[in-house]
Parts: sequence; structure tokens; C-alpha cells
Amino acid sequence: MTRGPARQTVSLRISVTDRCELRCAYCAPVVSALKVAPEEILSYDEIVRLVRLIKTRYKVTEARLTGGEPLMRPGIERLVAMLAAEGVPDIALTTNGQRLEGVARTLKQAGLNRVNISLDSLNPATFAALSGGGVLGNTLEGVAAALRAGLRPLKLNTVVLRGRNDHETIDLVRFAMRRDCQVRFLELMPIGVAAAGFEDLFVSSEEVRQRLAAEFALAALPVDPEATSRNWLGEDGRGGRVVIGFISPYSEPFCAGCPRLRLTSTGVLIGCLARPDGIPLAPLLRGKTAADVKALDAAVERAFGMKRRDRAFAQPCAMVGIGG
Repeated sequence: MTRGPARQTVSLRISVTDRCELRCAYCAPVVSALKVAPEEILSYDEIVRLVRLIKTRYKVTEARLTGGEPLMRPGIERLVAMLAAEGVPDIALTTNGQRLEGVARTLKQAGLNRVNISLDSLNPATFAALSGGGVLGNTLEGVAAALRAGLRPLKLNTVVLRGRNDHETIDLVRFAMRRDCQVRFLELMPIGVAAAGFEDLFVSSEEVRQRLAAEFALAALPVDPEATSRNWLGEDGRGGRVVIGFISPYSEPFCAGCPRLRLTSTGVLIGCLARPDGIPLAPLLRGKTAADVKALDAAVERAFGMKRRDRAFAQPCAMVGIGG
């Protein structure tokens, strides 16, 4: 029996809201200029319609729910259940963890597989300063609740900033190691509000690796060409082991194998986070005709053509309005 050609894979990042209770230094303006009216936000049915369409042509490997802060969207567990019913094999969520403790088990029961939790510092004062008012204890309680609920692998995401939290990388590895989590160190990207002061704050993944190598034995793990993270196994010499990921969009771009598409909360499809271009899909998602379906299909093709061909970043929008 002859098999047909393999379908291109798609990893969907779906922003469900532009709202967030925090104002992280690299993500959101101190005073948010985003004033999206509720009627402009895609409904869960509209989101699922797009996922269903993409699944007819592509192999959807993951749907990741983002924001803003996705746990601020009422009834988020209902969308998780809807995506699970569509047969999406891996449903994930990226969160600041401030609201996770009370909903982790409900999300797991709805079909959520795993979570990524932002953890930029283990110092309460530093955490509050970097997040614009976050309470470290709330996020740590969210980490514990996610582990109890079986949301694994649990990945802790740290954006490394020079002079702010770069001295904490070893402590963050030890924290993850003790809790059987993974930890990932992200390079700052010159996007939106993070463009100002970028040169002073930027720390490369290689610099972080060298710092960690002085404390842990590091061994490179096999590379997934479609993944953003390059992973290493860290060992402390006393039996402790942890997967350490490095996400390096600035110093080591991974664009060649990138299968990601991003859908903003207002229905703009973005093929590349570093590019200002996007395709408005809301009118098409709210239509019912065959012409709309054909146009949606063409839009997905266009979005894949927007992948960057150089190392430049030209995205003026704040991350909080795009989705991670």
C-alpha cells in the first residue's frame, strides 16, 4: 500500500484574551493601550472552527492557549474540552500562575495536558518588580497545584534579564530539579515594550549555559528540529537531574523548522512573531459560506509564507496583545 505525502505539522498558539493582571517588563506597557471590546474577542466556537479547518489540511500537533493571561477568560475549561473533543492530541496552556491553584484540577479533567508557568525570580521583591505587581507565593502555589493535578511535563519559563534576574539562573535550576519540573531560559526579544533598553538587558543563551556549566554537568539532548527549545540534561553530582531548555530567538534563530501559527484574541493570524504582518480572520470565521472556507484556507497558506528569512525583529506590538 502506497502512503500519501506526510502532512505539514502545525503548532497553534491561541490567544484567548488581551487582559492580564500583571505588567511584566518585557511583555506589557505599564499603562495598557489595549482596549479591545468584548465583542471583538473571538468566541470559543469561532476558535474551534479555525482549528477544525486547519486540521483538514495539516497535522495539528499542539494547541497552546495563551493571553494576556488565559485564566482571566471566563470558562476557559470549556474551550479546553472543545479542543479535546476535536481530537487535538496535545493541549497546553501558558500562564503566570497567579490564578492556577484553584483551577488546575478542573483544567486537567477538561483535557488539558500540561502547562508552562512564567517564573522570572524566586525573590518576592524581584518577582513583584519584574511582573508589575505579581505575588510570588501565588505562582508557587500554582506550580504545586499543577503538579498535584498531573499537568506534566511542567515547564518553568524564565526570561533572563541582565542585572535583574540573571544571577538567579542556578537557583532556578535547583528549584526545578527539586520539583521534577523542567526549566527553560528565554532570550529577551526586541519586541514591543522590550525594544527599549534591549541592548542593556539582553543575555544570550550561551552566556547562561556557561554560567550553569560551572555548577552542573550539562549534556545536550537530541534536537527536535520543530521545537523552539534546545534542551540539555543537567546533573548536580548528587543524583539530581533536570531538563534545561534554552530558547534563543535572537542569537540562535530556529525559524527554518518553525511550525507555529499564532491567533490573536481578535482573530488575526500571525505566521511569525518577529514580523508586523498579520491576516484578519474574524470576518471569515464568522461567515458560513464555502467562499469563506476557501479564504480561510488561503490565509493559513499565506501565514506560513510570512516566516522570517533574516535575523531582524520588526514587531512593534506588545506581547500581551499577540500571545506567546
